[in-house]
Amino acid sequence: MAKQADVLIIGGGVIGVCAAYYLVERGRSVTLVEKGEICSGSSYGNAGLIVPSHSVPLAAPGVIKKGLRWMFNPESPFYIKFRLDPALWRWLWRFRAACNTTHMHRAMPVIRDLSLSSIALYEELAALEGLEFGYQRRGSLYLFRTQAGYAEGKEEAHLLEQIGVTVKILEGSALRELEPEIESTAIGGIYFPDDAHLNPASFVRGLATFVAQKGGTLWEQTEVLGFETHDRRIVRVQTTRGDFSPQQVVLAGGSWSPLLARDLHFSLPIQPAKGYSITVKRPTPCPGIPLMLSEAKVAVTPLGEMLRFAGTLELAGLDLSINRRRVSAILRAIPQYLPQWKEFEILEIWRGLRPCTPDGLPCIGPAPTCENLIVAAGHAMIGISLGPITGKLVAQLLTGETPDFDLAPLRVERFA
Repeated sequence: MAKQADVLIIGGGVIGVCAAYYLVERGRSVTLVEKGEICSGSSYGNAGLIVPSHSVPLAAPGVIKKGLRWMFNPESPFYIKFRLDPALWRWLWRFRAACNTTHMHRAMPVIRDLSLSSIALYEELAALEGLEFGYQRRGSLYLFRTQAGYAEGKEEAHLLEQIGVTVKILEGSALRELEPEIESTAIGGIYFPDDAHLNPASFVRGLATFVAQKGGTLWEQTEVLGFETHDRRIVRVQTTRGDFSPQQVVLAGGSWSPLLARDLHFSLPIQPAKGYSITVKRPTPCPGIPLMLSEAKVAVTPLGEMLRFAGTLELAGLDLSINRRRVSAILRAIPQYLPQWKEFEILEIWRGLRPCTPDGLPCIGPAPTCENLIVAAGHAMIGISLGPITGKLVAQLLTGETPDFDLAPLRVERFA
């Protein structure tokens, strides 16, 4: 006999757990299924950044030209592992079409507003008694080693200033004063005071505990195998631990969401983008704010007694193997910017698959083929940034509230 469920959430990463939290806060009965453990995917080992400074979408002018220089080099920040996959080639064609100024200017305010709303929600969550996740809002500092990189960074910073993101250009003593104990080869920096950071695993797992304490049911090691539908509604969800009969369903499966969408006869053009992180024992000295080694595309995040280096974008499909050359490229980049850091006590090497849409905006809203399905997927590298606001928007849709934002730019069927 199928287990009854009011709202069934598929996916135990930051998006699914945030949706569960805001639903139980509204009095809904929530069942969440996760094919691994809670926070076992890309929500676990990422850089932990909450970044209005990342309001320029992945699909932007100049990305194709830069990508062509990188994509055949397995050690570059952006690498495509070419394969005979029609979905990849369709994604690349759509990505190319979205890399234009018009799309960028439309997308930037959307990402900015979602990011700033998420920060406000993080402030509320950080105040909850018993939920500790290392949240700090101290900004982030982008470091540049080359004149070309610095010029490009200032150009992007000017675009961000035009949409209201606070930016401070730093050079010379002003740059050194921000992190006086850190030696740097940077010729200049850009400081974004509104950015924040946290320990992503502590946040997602801690919030999941809150969901369970408020009556939510969490099913780990529970993989969705298929669906039974009737009259444009999902009536049964088949899993490795039995069937569920839900009233409403949320698809928040990250990079695996397109496979489940296909079973429900609609397309989600999401490609998995593999990223890596290396977590080390906190060195001395250690920065107090996140740093971005800009030309190398490597983030440096202090996480209590740890320090994390994260970066790279590798379109390699649902491939979770570790490419040691890419890990080595991250480690080699660090002393190029921060020469006093040459050796570390490595605690963990991690990789995860970030779900990327071709236009750099997530898909949030009703599915085109099922009346009782909400999709929340495709957050790329800003899933932690947008987790709380996405969860709140999903809860608003399912409870009949007016969403805080116009969801038209994020509609699921926009690629049809």
